[in-house]
Amino acid sequence: MIQVAGVLNEADLHAIADAGVELVGFPLRLGHHKPDVSESEAARLISLLPSSAQPVLITYLDRASEIVALMLQLRVSIVQLHGSISLHELKRLKRDDLKIQIIKSLIVRDGNLGDLEKQIEEFSDYVDFFITDTFDPQTGAMGATGKTHDWRISRRLVELSSKPLILAGGLNPNNVEEAISIVRPAGVDVHTGVERADGKKDPILIQNFVDRARRAFRALQ
Repeated sequence: MIQVAGVLNEADLHAIADAGVELVGFPLRLGHHKPDVSESEAARLISLLPSSAQPVLITYLDRASEIVALMLQLRVSIVQLHGSISLHELKRLKRDDLKIQIIKSLIVRDGNLGDLEKQIEEFSDYVDFFITDTFDPQTGAMGATGKTHDWRISRRLVELSSKPLILAGGLNPNNVEEAISIVRPAGVDVHTGVERADGKKDPILIQNFVDRARRAFRALQ
């Protein structure tokens, strides 16, 4: 499974879809980050996605009612939660009648492996996937930092989790194969690692990332 996050325009969208990416992330209502596009533009771009690619709302929202309202606005059924959501709100979000798929972030920082292990134990029954990402101590950003972390920690979390785990954090075409070989995740996520200097997606980098990630996943079989 491969996710590419951050779409600025239709050209980005087509480059991602043409590469055969399964998940396309739209970061909105973020604590430390400016969204790539407005919510109305995100909804328009989502409507243009082919059926082979599923849109994902990536957000710091932590109240179930607000998350559901935004998902309905965007017409998405998958949400990636990067905020410190409570178990109570997560249970409200994971109701059978909503049919929402939840990706819960596990933010890696120095010395917090024990805390991440507790989060896996606490949240596993109410999420469909976990995603590991990297904390930035300079900005306080919990993911989408463009920084890698100790992949051995993510590997440990893969071993502990009963739910599939996606690896994120500073991935790019040059390091994704090594990362997959070490972590053995169910999927990978990339954002800034396939962008040009102007922040727009580079179709060649996207295709290289996808090709190398798929090659690494095949090697695990």
